[in-house]
Amino acid sequence: MQIAIVGLAGCGKTTVFNTLTRGHAETGGYGGIQLNVGVVKVPDPRLDRLAEVFKPKKIVHADVTYVDLPAPPASTEFHVGTEELPAEHLARLRDSDALLHVVRAWDDPARPHPAGSVDPGRDLEQLDLEFILADLAMVDRRLERLKSSGRHGTPAEREANEREEAILSRLKPALEAGRPIRDEALDEDEEKALRGYRFLTQKPVLVLLNVGEGDLVREPALIEEIAAGYQHRHAKVDALSARIEMELGELEPDEAAVFMEELGLHESSLDRVIALSYRLVGLISFLTAGPDEVRAWPIPDGSNAVDAAGAIHTDLARGFIRAETIGYEDLLAIGSMAEAKKHGRLRSEGKTYRVRDGDVIEILFSK
Repeated sequence: MQIAIVGLAGCGKTTVFNTLTRGHAETGGYGGIQLNVGVVKVPDPRLDRLAEVFKPKKIVHADVTYVDLPAPPASTEFHVGTEELPAEHLARLRDSDALLHVVRAWDDPARPHPAGSVDPGRDLEQLDLEFILADLAMVDRRLERLKSSGRHGTPAEREANEREEAILSRLKPALEAGRPIRDEALDEDEEKALRGYRFLTQKPVLVLLNVGEGDLVREPALIEEIAAGYQHRHAKVDALSARIEMELGELEPDEAAVFMEELGLHESSLDRVIALSYRLVGLISFLTAGPDEVRAWPIPDGSNAVDAAGAIHTDLARGFIRAETIGYEDLLAIGSMAEAKKHGRLRSEGKTYRVRDGDVIEILFSK
């Protein structure tokens, strides 16, 4: 899973990237062209609890790849700003599974906002508009092509072109009105037809308000205020202070606890933001546990037992017989898979079983 970190120049998105990845990418460039990539483990306390039971040789977390991208230039009458990005950057942006949109909500006279004032709502709307313009330009180009060449080909090809044209023609006025594609009620077939476009406004988005130390006490109110004006589908709003979180990450645990107490913080926002990123794209984790490893396996919510088997290895999916399954909490209560089987708590599930978050699974398969 790949999440693109985006934001206007000066919002602190590279500091957010460093905070999430424990990286050391250069900051303070006000919109430089550097692309940064980092992989982060998804926090999951269930793995630590299972490790206490199974004493495995290793623990393997699910992970998220974050890509820190430069801000696109502003669009003009003749050029769409996003399309002016270097080809590799634009490809990374379009290939991402979701967007983490960092919005500046901190003020510092030493680092003035490029627009002259701090206004999270305005900045959020500005970058959203850039993505809408990018998608609209793509829709316009494709519709023009379909009108000129979409009438040719086999009957099946012409029918597919007509269906595609109908979908795009419905999306165009929505984009022109400033609505992202994620707000449109698309059915499964329509979603499939649009998949190849990799539209930016179709991607789920986590709006992350980057606040200053002095704004920590009003963080919940700020989240509520921005969320109230950002009523979009597949979108969440949260906040953190990237600077403070980065400083916490550089301290020893005892020192970090004291620092958090001084700031009045009960918990770090970091784990919450990573977990939100994970859930944003509709992923859940099933678990495997044994003496060799305890591991979280990411799969789309709604996946069945065969999908889970395939996530481990394609051979398990091909030779699938059944899935021996127990909930995480039940397994902890009973102590082991052997005890669960002995007391009839281990369920035998077939191919169509819908896997639930936190299921501990053993796959039985024929070789």
